[in-house]
Amino acid sequence: MSARVFDSLVDQERIISALNNALTASDSSGQEMTHAWLFTGPPGSGRSNAAKSFAAALVCKSGGCGECTDCITALKGTHPDVEILDTSGVSIKIDEIRELVSRSAWGASISPWRVVVIEDCDRMTEAAANALLKALEEPASQTVWLLCAPTLQDVIPTIRSRCRHLNLKTPSASEIAKFLETTLGTSKSDSELAARISHGHIGKARGFLKDSNFQSSRRKYFDLLFSIKSEASAIKAAGKFLEFVNERVDTILGEKEERETEELKNALQGTGRGLISGGAKAIKDLEREQKSRLNRAIKDEIDGALLDYSTLLRDSLLEPSLRVNTDLNEQINQIAQNVKPNLVSLLLSELSQTRELLTTNASQTLLLERLFLSFTRMKLGN
Repeated sequence: MSARVFDSLVDQERIISALNNALTASDSSGQEMTHAWLFTGPPGSGRSNAAKSFAAALVCKSGGCGECTDCITALKGTHPDVEILDTSGVSIKIDEIRELVSRSAWGASISPWRVVVIEDCDRMTEAAANALLKALEEPASQTVWLLCAPTLQDVIPTIRSRCRHLNLKTPSASEIAKFLETTLGTSKSDSELAARISHGHIGKARGFLKDSNFQSSRRKYFDLLFSIKSEASAIKAAGKFLEFVNERVDTILGEKEERETEELKNALQGTGRGLISGGAKAIKDLEREQKSRLNRAIKDEIDGALLDYSTLLRDSLLEPSLRVNTDLNEQINQIAQNVKPNLVSLLLSELSQTRELLTTNASQTLLLERLFLSFTRMKLGN
């Protein structure tokens, strides 16, 4: 019988079967269970969800019922025997891994296993990876490590060779649509649209249907593209694009960062007005982490919008029944009628190159201005 905590894994039957077999083996010391796992898969495939669900099933007395306190707290990361390293910054430092390794040696307190989940383990620095490697080479008897990364190549060979590898696929649009209909009760047409425009990312598909801000921001990014009539309007649109990106990220992270800073200052407050010893350093460390998180969030927001631009251009080369952005058919038809396919292909190549360069330290303003100037060749605003 399949553990119910795996119900949120869409179109991943092979992965679910492997994890269920491991759960059965964990009770009988079978060969299917191991102390280290590596979950890979493209963004939105559910690799982190798979790891967290497996963690919940390992500490659940019923093998992953999805309803008990153990399952609920494990999925939230508040269970005493489950630790989740949620990576929001650019990298995972050696000090973070050393602390995890130290705590992993404590053993389980109320469960058969102590489980450590590391999301985005590909962000570990070389020193951090080496510190983790030592723990994997000499594992504690009750500890299970669950690592997540986009691909095998993103993890150093010495670590991946010590893990059992499970690769998640991008869920099909039809399966995502069925999942959304069942779990959210949305209409078939809305679920299908959300599934298509999410590019196989379940979280984005769910966000599109549940968050009106998600829908309005998507539309605003497209409106900026359609507003381009000249070089001057292209430069203006690029500037507005970046302004909106920063507004979006601030809305998402601003309140959280203020709360983090306030809570840390309260925790470090001394008997007088000043902070306790080391307090100033702790606040500076938090500020650096927040800046790192902000920079990554901005890059992710830009990349997501440019990916939407790419799908819009590809739609202009396809039959209407094969399009992704069916809610924008009027604009897509305009592109198909007015822009030659070879120019669309060239713009798609420039979009891809810009997305790649945005992962570097190149100026975001200059890259986006250059890209938006390229869009003037489509003459969509005329």
